[in-house]
Amino acid sequence: MIATETRSMYDDARRAMIDSQLRTSGVNDPVVLARMASVPREEFLPENQRAAAYSDRAQRLPDGGALPAPLFHGMMLAEARPNAQDRVIVVDGGSGYVPALVGPMVAALETVGAADAAAGKVRDKSATLLLIDGAVEHLPSALVKKLPEGLRVVTGLVDRGVSRLAAGRKAGSALGLVPLAEIGVPRLSAFDREASWSF
Repeated sequence: MIATETRSMYDDARRAMIDSQLRTSGVNDPVVLARMASVPREEFLPENQRAAAYSDRAQRLPDGGALPAPLFHGMMLAEARPNAQDRVIVVDGGSGYVPALVGPMVAALETVGAADAAAGKVRDKSATLLLIDGAVEHLPSALVKKLPEGLRVVTGLVDRGVSRLAAGRKAGSALGLVPLAEIGVPRLSAFDREASWSF
């Protein structure tokens, strides 16, 4: 009985997330809403944090990772529009939530940790979409070199302490990111720029 009541509580919270956080912020793509309604966020948090799974704040994980707020994930998927032909690389922020969201939507999925991704340790040479579950200061050249021409990127981007949703596409040897909307996203330190001296 307790398990049933708890499941009902999470189901109600998931519906409230859709109606009160996503729809009211302009995330109305039915495919995105259906995926976010079907994947239980609470299963990607430790038991003592599950009550906060549907709050509008990021949740820090005990191992140093994070589960960003639902709105970031909704905006990310709405911008990326993953489809059945996409081969996707997900840079996981530590929760495993984005791979679970995206996996059933696409042709192939590679999940890689932030440190490995920043070092260019990605395998899929024919990937069409890169999703980064967190905010980066930049995309290191070690990673950009491994990404194929035309690949789309959706990520968080942090600049002078402000994080935004950002998107880009690889053209030639360059991959630029265009900021789209200000939104709080946990920073992935593996993607920090190296400190430089100035005189």
